[in-house]
Amino acid sequence: MDLNNLNIRYITYIVAGFGVIGAIGAFGGANTSFAPILAIMYLLGAGLSIAVFKFGYFIFPLITSRTKHVQIMQDGFEIPPAQDVIIKQSGSVYYASAFLGIRIYESTSEKTMEENVVYSEYFERAISSVRFPVKFAMMVCVLDMSAERLKWETRLAEARLKLGREREKPDPDVLKLDRFEKEVGMCEQQLHRLVSGFKPMGAITYVMTTAMGISKESAAAAAKTQAGELKATLSNALNVEVVMLQGDEMLRCFDWERFVPPNVEAMENAVL
Repeated sequence: MDLNNLNIRYITYIVAGFGVIGAIGAFGGANTSFAPILAIMYLLGAGLSIAVFKFGYFIFPLITSRTKHVQIMQDGFEIPPAQDVIIKQSGSVYYASAFLGIRIYESTSEKTMEENVVYSEYFERAISSVRFPVKFAMMVCVLDMSAERLKWETRLAEARLKLGREREKPDPDVLKLDRFEKEVGMCEQQLHRLVSGFKPMGAITYVMTTAMGISKESAAAAAKTQAGELKATLSNALNVEVVMLQGDEMLRCFDWERFVPPNVEAMENAVL
């Protein structure tokens, strides 16, 4: 099964469109008692296709893990049921790669020179504690001004809401409070920069780590262990949000190792 050429977004929209058209036809064109039943079936199919598009990163790993289905890609790459690593055999050895998404809530351009120096030192210390090779990747592009302003205004409102809810708890999480406060501050800074005429830039950052083993299971377990270590190290040292990528999100990173998004719209739709 070649997943690299499968555009889930357009397929789900097409299926959803057929479902809606079918429902309209069933209600408006059929005179049998089966028309309402057909319409309901079409609508359920349309809803399922949209759910797959929106939550495919969660649905597909859940389904494949229950059915023990292994997806085979081109060039001998395999995706196990959990869809959290990509595996390939080379001779008698198996290699497994895991991906992590990094969400940064602070901009270096808003920091002082001293703060950036300290941040760089934290990064070096974090990396020096890792005993295996790590690949950091970043994609950037220039974004539309008006769309970015609307996005940051919405994101600021959401961040303030999360911060307010956490503060209202009897025993608020200190780490969450700190992260939400930083997210609010970053959103406010980004809006201020946009109002001042700054040209917005978009960025996607992810990390890749690879492990090896004498079996698929041992290679996958080692890769996930390394990914877990990276997640803890980076999130604590840099105070960023690090997430383990699965399903479609993991596959996007795998594709980006060969082809990056061809335009701004594609990159915005691929945010991790």
